[in-house]
Amino acid sequence: METMITTQVCVIGAGSGGLSVAAGTSQLGLDTVLIEKNEMGGDCLNTGCVPSKALLAAAKRAHHHRQNDIKGISADTPAIDFAAVKDHVNDTIEIIQPNDSQQRFENLGVRVIRDEARFISPDTVQVGDKKIRSRYFVIATGSSPVIPPIPGLEADKVLTNETIFNLREKPEHLLIVGGGPIGIEMAQAHRRLGCDVSLFDMAQILPRDDFDNVAIVRSTLLSEGISLYEGVSINQIQHIDGKMNLVLTRNDEHLEIQGSHILIAAGRKPVIDSLDLEKAQVGYTNSGISVDSRLRTGNKNIFAIGDVAGGPQFTHIAGYHAGIVIRNICFKIPSKVDYRALPWVTYTDPEIAQVGLTQEQAISKYGNKIKVVEWEYKENDRAIAERTTRGKIRVIT
Repeated sequence: METMITTQVCVIGAGSGGLSVAAGTSQLGLDTVLIEKNEMGGDCLNTGCVPSKALLAAAKRAHHHRQNDIKGISADTPAIDFAAVKDHVNDTIEIIQPNDSQQRFENLGVRVIRDEARFISPDTVQVGDKKIRSRYFVIATGSSPVIPPIPGLEADKVLTNETIFNLREKPEHLLIVGGGPIGIEMAQAHRRLGCDVSLFDMAQILPRDDFDNVAIVRSTLLSEGISLYEGVSINQIQHIDGKMNLVLTRNDEHLEIQGSHILIAAGRKPVIDSLDLEKAQVGYTNSGISVDSRLRTGNKNIFAIGDVAGGPQFTHIAGYHAGIVIRNICFKIPSKVDYRALPWVTYTDPEIAQVGLTQEQAISKYGNKIKVVEWEYKENDRAIAERTTRGKIRVIT
């Protein structure tokens, strides 16, 4: 027998953005339903920010053992138990998980339903044997890895960010397709944990970051023994006797690189296929759901936030979007997104942190009117004391 639930706010997706909206609207007195078909906490907790930072922390600890840059401290070769490192990753998720748990949000007054939602009208979704009619909907279903159409690629034989953290055997030679933040972070982490690593990108690594800062990271990765193949075309992936063979072209040169595992980190796509958005009168493209500056869809009572909204794909952006939506729904304040001071970090060692325009973007917008000021860490007292002098601060005005 079907049940009809009537509510004021229905949030679809319990990742960072959806959880923030549900907590906010519920605490502000609005009847709130939260729907999640997979794991509470979404990508960030389970397959993104948290496990990647835990793996990077383990890799950095191992790397410190090998350093002999401070007199009186001898370097050594760390003993690395790769499976136990993954236990550290899982322990980290388990410690943080209660913050995103169903029980916590039910204690906040949110009705949590663990099933798949699809729209059946502009104001109603079907969830299992339940129909939910709501004054407002917030779609926060996130994104998933793109599997590129490379000839020979068998999707069930490659890794993505959704599966690599479950891998307990150490890859002998990890091949990474994609030089964005996920690919670069995983390359350095696995190299420091004792794997051979080769990374491939059709353009340059970290294309959205400041060119000069990327050059510092590139030189670091190369110095640590990571093989970088930039500006390549991958023609084929061959699965041969349990090995992976990448057939590629670079500057008219034919190359074949063999590895034990392949990680695909070549972009992400919005999770919208099962929502039946047409029935909700919500428009979308391959990049995500179409929204205005207030994050409203074509149906003004339905909002979309985070990765699924097709904008910058960062956890803190999902949280920022949640605040915009809460102000619009709860206080009727026409708040709008503003990305002019958007911060982001790629958690390599050294890290790349940035706010606002890169130098290239500033030149494109302002021409020769810009001024660039730089200060290298080798002139910083604490950096000298800690022997962490690689890097610099750049200010573009």
